[in-house]
Amino acid sequence: MITKRIIPCLDVRNGRVVKGKNFEGIQDVSDPVEMARFYNEEGADELVFYDITASVEERGLFTDILTKVASEIFIPLTVGGGINTLEDFDRVLKCGADKVSVNSGAIRNPDIIESAARKYGDQCVVLSMDIKRVDGCFRLFAKGGRENTGIDAVQWAVDGVNRGAGELVVNSIDTDGVKGGFDLELLDEIAARVNVPIIASGGAGKMEDFSELFKHDGMDAGLAASIFHYKEIRIKDLKEYLRTQGVEVRL
Repeated sequence: MITKRIIPCLDVRNGRVVKGKNFEGIQDVSDPVEMARFYNEEGADELVFYDITASVEERGLFTDILTKVASEIFIPLTVGGGINTLEDFDRVLKCGADKVSVNSGAIRNPDIIESAARKYGDQCVVLSMDIKRVDGCFRLFAKGGRENTGIDAVQWAVDGVNRGAGELVVNSIDTDGVKGGFDLELLDEIAARVNVPIIASGGAGKMEDFSELFKHDGMDAGLAASIFHYKEIRIKDLKEYLRTQGVEVRL
Protein backbone atom coordinates (compact mmCIF):
# COMPACT_ATOMS: atom_id res chain seq x y z
CA MET A 1 0.00 0.00 0.00
CA ILE A 2 1.29 3.47 -0.91
CA THR A 3 1.78 5.66 2.14
CA LYS A 4 -0.10 8.95 2.33
CA ARG A 5 1.97 12.11 2.71
CA ILE A 6 1.63 15.00 5.14
CA ILE A 7 3.09 18.19 3.70
CA PRO A 8 3.48 21.57 5.43
CA CYS A 9 3.55 24.63 3.18
CA LEU A 10 5.70 27.72 3.62
CA ASP A 11 4.11 30.74 1.93
CA VAL A 12 6.98 33.22 1.78
CA ARG A 13 6.68 36.97 1.24
CA ASN A 14 9.57 39.42 1.67
CA GLY A 15 11.66 36.67 3.22
CA ARG A 16 9.11 35.71 5.89
CA VAL A 17 6.56 32.91 6.21
CA VAL A 18 3.04 34.37 6.11
CA LYS A 19 -0.53 33.03 6.23
CA GLY A 20 -3.98 34.36 5.38
CA LYS A 21 -7.56 33.23 4.84
CA ASN A 22 -9.16 32.77 1.38
CA PHE A 23 -5.83 34.12 0.05
CA GLU A 24 -6.37 37.46 1.86
CA GLY A 25 -5.51 39.07 5.23
CA ILE A 26 -1.87 37.96 5.10
CA GLN A 27 -0.10 37.91 8.49
CA ASP A 28 3.53 37.33 9.44
CA VAL A 29 4.30 33.93 10.99
CA SER A 30 8.00 33.08 11.18
CA ASP A 31 11.44 32.70 9.60
CA PRO A 32 11.38 30.15 6.71
CA VAL A 33 14.76 28.62 7.53
CA GLU A 34 13.81 27.97 11.17
CA MET A 35 10.48 26.56 10.06
CA ALA A 36 12.03 24.25 7.50
CA ARG A 37 14.38 22.89 10.16
CA PHE A 38 11.42 22.34 12.51
CA TYR A 39 9.37 20.44 9.91
CA ASN A 40 12.34 18.29 8.91
CA GLU A 41 12.63 17.16 12.55
CA GLU A 42 8.84 16.97 13.03
CA GLY A 43 8.40 14.12 10.56
CA ALA A 44 6.95 15.95 7.54
CA ASP A 45 7.10 13.80 4.40
CA GLU A 46 7.85 16.75 2.13
CA LEU A 47 7.98 20.53 2.26
CA VAL A 48 6.44 23.03 -0.15
CA PHE A 49 7.96 26.52 -0.48
CA TYR A 50 5.96 29.18 -2.34
CA ASP A 51 7.25 32.68 -3.03
CA ILE A 52 3.67 33.98 -3.08
CA THR A 53 4.25 37.41 -4.60
CA ALA A 54 6.86 36.56 -7.24
CA SER A 55 4.28 36.21 -10.04
CA VAL A 56 2.23 39.29 -9.26
CA GLU A 57 5.41 41.36 -8.79
CA GLU A 58 6.79 39.87 -12.01
CA ARG A 59 10.17 38.96 -10.58
CA GLY A 60 12.26 35.88 -9.98
CA LEU A 61 11.97 33.76 -6.86
CA PHE A 62 14.10 34.57 -3.77
CA THR A 63 16.86 32.03 -4.37
CA ASP A 64 19.03 33.06 -1.41
CA ILE A 65 16.37 32.05 1.13
CA LEU A 66 15.53 28.95 -0.88
CA THR A 67 19.15 27.79 -0.82
CA LYS A 68 19.25 28.16 2.98
CA VAL A 69 15.96 26.27 3.37
CA ALA A 70 17.15 23.42 1.12
CA SER A 71 20.37 23.09 3.09
CA GLU A 72 18.43 22.55 6.33
CA ILE A 73 16.21 19.66 5.27
CA PHE A 74 16.53 16.04 4.16
CA ILE A 75 13.01 15.58 2.84
CA PRO A 76 11.78 16.34 -0.71
CA LEU A 77 11.31 20.04 -1.38
CA THR A 78 8.82 21.45 -3.91
CA VAL A 79 9.31 25.09 -4.86
CA GLY A 80 7.06 27.53 -6.71
CA GLY A 81 6.52 31.22 -7.38
CA GLY A 82 7.54 33.17 -10.46
CA ILE A 83 8.31 30.04 -12.51
CA ASN A 84 7.91 31.13 -16.13
CA THR A 85 10.77 29.60 -18.13
CA LEU A 86 13.00 26.53 -18.25
CA GLU A 87 15.75 28.77 -16.86
CA ASP A 88 13.57 29.33 -13.78
CA PHE A 89 13.23 25.55 -13.38
CA ASP A 90 16.99 25.18 -13.71
CA ARG A 91 17.74 27.93 -11.18
CA VAL A 92 15.38 26.53 -8.56
CA LEU A 93 16.63 22.95 -8.99
CA LYS A 94 20.22 24.14 -8.61
CA CYS A 95 19.22 25.80 -5.31
CA GLY A 96 18.23 22.39 -3.94
CA ALA A 97 14.59 21.87 -4.95
CA ASP A 98 13.53 18.33 -5.86
CA LYS A 99 10.36 19.37 -7.69
CA VAL A 100 9.21 22.61 -9.26
CA SER A 101 5.67 23.92 -8.97
CA VAL A 102 4.33 25.98 -11.84
CA ASN A 103 1.06 27.93 -11.70
CA SER A 104 0.63 31.36 -13.33
CA GLY A 105 3.58 30.67 -15.64
CA ALA A 106 1.80 27.63 -17.08
CA ILE A 107 -1.40 29.62 -17.59
CA ARG A 108 0.55 32.17 -19.63
CA ASN A 109 2.51 29.49 -21.51
CA PRO A 110 1.13 25.93 -21.18
CA ASP A 111 4.00 24.61 -23.31
CA ILE A 112 6.33 25.07 -20.33
CA ILE A 113 4.78 21.98 -18.71
CA GLU A 114 5.69 19.82 -21.70
CA SER A 115 9.16 21.34 -22.13
CA ALA A 116 10.04 20.93 -18.45
CA ALA A 117 8.72 17.37 -18.29
CA ARG A 118 10.80 16.45 -21.33
CA LYS A 119 13.96 18.04 -19.89
CA TYR A 120 13.69 17.14 -16.20
CA GLY A 121 11.17 14.27 -16.11
CA ASP A 122 7.47 14.49 -15.30
CA GLN A 123 8.13 13.57 -11.65
CA CYS A 124 9.82 16.98 -11.32
CA VAL A 125 6.92 19.02 -12.72
CA VAL A 126 4.13 19.90 -10.29
CA LEU A 127 1.11 21.78 -11.63
CA SER A 128 -0.33 23.95 -8.86
CA MET A 129 -3.84 25.32 -9.34
CA ASP A 130 -5.71 28.00 -7.38
CA ILE A 131 -9.41 27.25 -7.84
CA LYS A 132 -12.58 29.02 -6.80
CA ARG A 133 -16.28 28.53 -7.47
CA VAL A 134 -17.73 31.18 -9.78
CA ASP A 135 -21.45 30.89 -10.57
CA GLY A 136 -21.36 27.22 -9.57
CA CYS A 137 -18.38 26.36 -11.79
CA PHE A 138 -14.78 25.64 -10.77
CA ARG A 139 -12.62 28.39 -12.26
CA LEU A 140 -8.84 28.69 -12.40
CA PHE A 141 -7.30 31.79 -10.79
CA ALA A 142 -3.88 33.31 -11.46
CA LYS A 143 -1.47 35.69 -9.72
CA GLY A 144 -1.88 34.28 -6.22
CA GLY A 145 -5.65 33.95 -6.51
CA ARG A 146 -6.16 37.57 -7.58
CA GLU A 147 -7.21 37.07 -11.19
CA ASN A 148 -10.05 34.95 -12.57
CA THR A 149 -8.79 33.43 -15.83
CA GLY A 150 -12.23 32.13 -16.78
CA ILE A 151 -10.61 28.74 -17.50
CA ASP A 152 -12.47 25.57 -16.48
CA ALA A 153 -10.26 24.29 -13.64
CA VAL A 154 -11.06 20.60 -14.01
CA GLN A 155 -10.30 20.63 -17.73
CA TRP A 156 -7.09 22.56 -17.00
CA ALA A 157 -6.00 19.78 -14.63
CA VAL A 158 -6.65 17.17 -17.35
CA ASP A 159 -4.76 19.22 -19.95
CA GLY A 160 -1.84 19.75 -17.56
CA VAL A 161 -1.46 16.03 -16.91
CA ASN A 162 -1.69 15.31 -20.64
CA ARG A 163 1.12 17.81 -21.19
CA GLY A 164 3.35 16.02 -18.67
CA ALA A 165 2.65 17.28 -15.14
CA GLY A 166 3.55 14.42 -12.80
CA GLU A 167 1.65 15.74 -9.78
CA LEU A 168 -1.13 18.23 -9.03
CA VAL A 169 -1.52 20.59 -6.10
CA VAL A 170 -5.19 21.50 -5.86
CA ASN A 171 -5.60 24.71 -3.82
CA SER A 172 -9.20 25.56 -2.98
CA ILE A 173 -9.53 29.32 -2.47
CA ASP A 174 -13.02 28.74 -1.04
CA THR A 175 -11.71 26.64 1.85
CA ASP A 176 -8.23 28.20 2.28
CA GLY A 177 -7.54 29.04 5.93
CA VAL A 178 -11.18 28.41 6.91
CA LYS A 179 -10.35 25.14 8.74
CA GLY A 180 -13.68 23.55 7.86
CA GLY A 181 -12.22 20.60 5.95
CA PHE A 182 -10.76 20.01 2.51
CA ASP A 183 -12.81 20.84 -0.60
CA LEU A 184 -13.79 17.22 -1.28
CA GLU A 185 -16.29 18.06 -4.02
CA LEU A 186 -13.57 19.80 -6.04
CA LEU A 187 -10.95 17.15 -5.29
CA ASP A 188 -13.24 14.26 -6.27
CA GLU A 189 -14.11 15.93 -9.56
CA ILE A 190 -10.43 16.29 -10.50
CA ALA A 191 -9.44 12.84 -9.21
CA ALA A 192 -12.08 11.24 -11.43
CA ARG A 193 -10.38 12.72 -14.50
CA VAL A 194 -6.63 12.30 -13.86
CA ASN A 195 -4.26 9.49 -12.91
CA VAL A 196 -1.38 11.32 -11.20
CA PRO A 197 -0.84 11.98 -7.47
CA ILE A 198 -3.02 14.76 -6.04
CA ILE A 199 -1.96 16.97 -3.14
CA ALA A 200 -5.03 18.49 -1.48
CA SER A 201 -4.58 22.03 -0.17
CA GLY A 202 -6.89 24.39 1.69
CA GLY A 203 -9.22 23.78 4.60
CA ALA A 204 -7.52 21.45 7.08
CA GLY A 205 -8.53 22.32 10.63
CA LYS A 206 -8.46 19.06 12.60
CA MET A 207 -7.05 15.56 12.36
CA GLU A 208 -10.37 14.14 11.18
CA ASP A 209 -10.15 16.32 8.07
CA PHE A 210 -7.10 14.34 6.96
CA SER A 211 -8.64 10.92 7.66
CA GLU A 212 -11.74 12.02 5.72
CA LEU A 213 -9.55 13.20 2.84
CA PHE A 214 -7.74 9.89 2.56
CA LYS A 215 -10.99 7.95 2.29
CA HIS A 216 -11.37 9.52 -1.15
CA ASP A 217 -9.77 7.88 -4.18
CA GLY A 218 -6.79 9.61 -5.72
CA MET A 219 -5.77 11.65 -2.69
CA ASP A 220 -2.06 11.09 -2.14
CA ALA A 221 -1.21 13.91 0.24
CA GLY A 222 -2.70 16.54 2.51
CA LEU A 223 -1.05 19.95 2.57
CA ALA A 224 -1.61 22.51 5.31
CA ALA A 225 -0.02 25.62 6.75
CA SER A 226 -1.48 27.43 9.75
CA ILE A 227 -2.50 24.37 11.79
CA PHE A 228 1.10 23.16 11.61
CA HIS A 229 2.74 26.61 11.89
CA TYR A 230 0.85 27.42 15.10
CA LYS A 231 1.27 23.86 16.43
CA GLU A 232 -2.49 23.34 16.64
CA ILE A 233 -1.70 19.89 15.25
CA ARG A 234 1.70 18.24 15.52
CA ILE A 235 2.63 16.13 12.49
CA LYS A 236 3.77 13.16 14.58
CA ASP A 237 0.46 13.18 16.48
CA LEU A 238 -1.47 13.42 13.22
CA LYS A 239 0.36 10.46 11.73
CA GLU A 240 -0.22 8.35 14.82
CA TYR A 241 -3.93 9.22 14.67
CA LEU A 242 -4.11 8.36 10.97
CA ARG A 243 -2.56 4.97 11.69
CA THR A 244 -5.40 4.25 14.13
CA GLN A 245 -7.83 5.13 11.32
CA GLY A 246 -6.25 2.60 8.98
CA VAL A 247 -4.37 5.18 6.89
CA GLU A 248 -0.87 4.06 5.89
CA VAL A 249 1.67 6.77 6.75
CA ARG A 250 5.42 6.94 7.31
CA LEU A 251 6.19 7.25 11.04
